[in-house]
Amino acid sequence: MAYVEKSGLKVDQLLVDFVEQEAIPGTSVSPAQFWDGFAGLVAEFAPKNRQLLALRDQMQHQIDEWHTANGPISANPGGYEAFLREIGYLVPEPADFTIETDGLDPEISSICGPQLVVPVSNARYALNAANARWGSLYDALYGTDVIPRDGELAPGKGLNPARAAAVVTRAAEFLDSAVPLDSGSHAYVTAYHVEKGAYEKHSSDILGNHSTETGEMRALVAELPSGRRVHFKNPRPDWVNNEPVVRHTFVGYGGNEERGELVLRHNGLHIILVIDPSSPIGKLHPAGLADVIVESALTTIQDCEDSVAAVDAEDKVGVYRNWLGLMNGTLEDTFEKGGKPVTRKLNADRTYKDIHGQPLTLKGRALLLVRNVGHLMTTKAVLDAEGNAIGEGLMDAAITVLCALSDKVNSTTGAIYIVKPKMHGPEEVAFACEIFGAVETMLGLAPNSIKIGIMDEERRTSANLKAAIHAARARVFFINTGFLDRTGDEIHTSMLSGPVLRKDDVKAEKWIQSYEDRNVLIGLAAGFSGRAQIGKGMWARPDDMAAMMAAKSGHPNAGANTAWVPSPTAATLHALHYHQIDVFEAQKRRHNQPTPSLDALFSMPVLDASTLDRPTILRELDNNAQGILGYVVRWVDQGVGCSKVPDINDVGLMEDRATCRISSQAVANWLKHGLVSEAEVQASFEKMAAVVDGQNSGDPLYQPMAGSFHRSIAYQAALALALEGATQPSGYTEPILHAAREQIKARAG
Repeated sequence: MAYVEKSGLKVDQLLVDFVEQEAIPGTSVSPAQFWDGFAGLVAEFAPKNRQLLALRDQMQHQIDEWHTANGPISANPGGYEAFLREIGYLVPEPADFTIETDGLDPEISSICGPQLVVPVSNARYALNAANARWGSLYDALYGTDVIPRDGELAPGKGLNPARAAAVVTRAAEFLDSAVPLDSGSHAYVTAYHVEKGAYEKHSSDILGNHSTETGEMRALVAELPSGRRVHFKNPRPDWVNNEPVVRHTFVGYGGNEERGELVLRHNGLHIILVIDPSSPIGKLHPAGLADVIVESALTTIQDCEDSVAAVDAEDKVGVYRNWLGLMNGTLEDTFEKGGKPVTRKLNADRTYKDIHGQPLTLKGRALLLVRNVGHLMTTKAVLDAEGNAIGEGLMDAAITVLCALSDKVNSTTGAIYIVKPKMHGPEEVAFACEIFGAVETMLGLAPNSIKIGIMDEERRTSANLKAAIHAARARVFFINTGFLDRTGDEIHTSMLSGPVLRKDDVKAEKWIQSYEDRNVLIGLAAGFSGRAQIGKGMWARPDDMAAMMAAKSGHPNAGANTAWVPSPTAATLHALHYHQIDVFEAQKRRHNQPTPSLDALFSMPVLDASTLDRPTILRELDNNAQGILGYVVRWVDQGVGCSKVPDINDVGLMEDRATCRISSQAVANWLKHGLVSEAEVQASFEKMAAVVDGQNSGDPLYQPMAGSFHRSIAYQAALALALEGATQPSGYTEPILHAAREQIKARAG
């Protein structure tokens, strides 16, 4: 690792070269300005960062002492809450307020739809997610279990006409629901026609003078088998300045009637009818409807945190380089598919004519947000004047914003969207905002150009959410629940209260619903509706789309503007829920509902160990051990931060550090309370290592763990997460994983 001195900092040469030769050119920032500002950032904020982390440890120690003296929370909930206020864990709530954020893109403020999270370290995945703004409904239905896969509907090797017909029928049902005709069904339309007509618009000025504007306007009509032509039903009008304004269903077109695209809009989302009677699928529809393109992932979080394994300057430069390429539109990735090279790049905008014959442009890509790391981790990519590794979050803030100065294809308002995870309480939220303000000054940005997304995933933040939002009220664009990290933090914070429930049992506890409801209701009370995003968490089973479609409508119905999905295909399917449910109406319904109490939020009970027999306990231990090993072995040996990992039943689950945190904390808790012994934990890990080896036997890069337990760095890291979980800061997995990955990279030279 070669360091270069920059403004009193020692900076890895790889990072220096990236900043000066790639990120800065084309901006108004000079290298000296950047490094001087960055050094000032480190000098100003590193000491407070350390103080905030020390406060976390102090509070955890105090909570441990309370549980040692008092037992579980349920024994004295009032005393527990009073204690948390006494130590400053709970802070006074601010008076009612409305957030002040402005300059947000419509994907954040006024349109509701799915959100993707993707490791920005993987260029192909990053591009796929950015391009997931639009998705083929036909492909999403044909390729998933939303259409049953048995009998005559089995996909097979080639195109199955019966399955294709079922897809066309299902798509027509969606169209009948979202953009219905005055009469008849889209399933029986024999042709769609763009008809010209005249319109008159009457208006009056303040003096009472009347005027009439005339012009030409297109309408879309559908021809039924009888030859009758019918219009689309007009949607419910919006009210603007106390006047009803009809938002036409048909908004644009391209091509011609024989072969082209027709653009519809419902609930702010676009639907594109692709007309091509000559295509294999178009032949199955009487009107030649070859596809239905659905506006899908409105926003995508390009992740530098939980889903990546970036442990040194080389890794971080790869992350930053991809983010820069997304901002300036140059990122490409070439790979082999079907024996042929394929180059992926960012999609262009979609261009049409509107109903008046004027140009209509629809954005071709999701609005991109970037997730920085939290306040905990440090990085040796930059050393301070004393030779200490600096806070990685400081480096992320400075460099991801520097890269965003080159934005040519993303925000239409000039906003820079940073999602900030793993903050503990309003003081840490305010600290992040202070850092962003300093970055704006060093890079010459207007105040509050950097917007903050608050991940409501740590216990002290969810308990103080109103105060946390208030701390960021001038720049907050997003709050989002993170059930997985929130559960991991719950287990760790309450480590000494008693044995934790089995993982599947935790999901049914009332504190989870309290947590989810508080996030929505506190956000609505703070004025998020029509201004900022309220989000919900991930669907973790990417192969189980039928179940997702049955369950995930609950997110928009709860008043969430967006929710995470695991793939572009899932985004296309989940987008249908935002046609079924008007989120802003759901938010109006929920706006004055009572906010669940802190009693409910702190209500997770401890386990009565006598209710579990030994076989059940050991099966749960095996389940956790297998999940930890399956994730950690890819993270440590191959640098894969997020992937579909088979569980103990060979069901593929999306795993990242948050899921690993739950499993490791669950084992650590049972070990702490004597439900399992260290020998039993080690035996389970050894047994499950063989299972994980078998599940990865088809991977030529995989390094088996069984039989090499003492030599396998990955195995030792996984075991350490369980055995040392109770002493890890907030139960996080990062310190152990990073150290193990650094060993692997050092071993490889």
